[in-house]
Amino acid sequence: MRKLQKTYRMEPAGSQGVWGLDDFQFLPFIWGSSQLIDHPYLEPRHFVDEKAVNENHKDYMFLECILFITEMKTGPFAEHSNQLWNISAVPTWSKVNQGLIRMYKAECLEKFPVIQHFKFGSLLPIHPVSLC
Repeated sequence: MRKLQKTYRMEPAGSQGVWGLDDFQFLPFIWGSSQLIDHPYLEPRHFVDEKAVNENHKDYMFLECILFITEMKTGPFAEHSNQLWNISAVPTWSKVNQGLIRMYKAECLEKFPVIQHFKFGSLLPIHPVSLC
């Protein structure tokens, strides 16, 4: 997916621009923040530090996502990725992770235009809401 994004400078329909987390990836941020919970020295404030990202991106999924964004977008990080810039002020990775899970639920799982494309079946069932 990233190769396609880089090659064709792709941007999806419905992009939220600087107000979204990232146009193409969300789950890697959740998994990456989980990976950093209780890290001995990397804190959320470090992911806006270019040196910290460059030194650690191969080991941590969240930082790899940040590196990709900085390679794809130009200008100050706070301007092109405002939502992420705000997240860098959260004190712990645990809080970042909890917030990202809530955001994923609200922005993806609770949006019909997104969920309509899921393949439901025995592994991922969908049940009608009871109106009683």
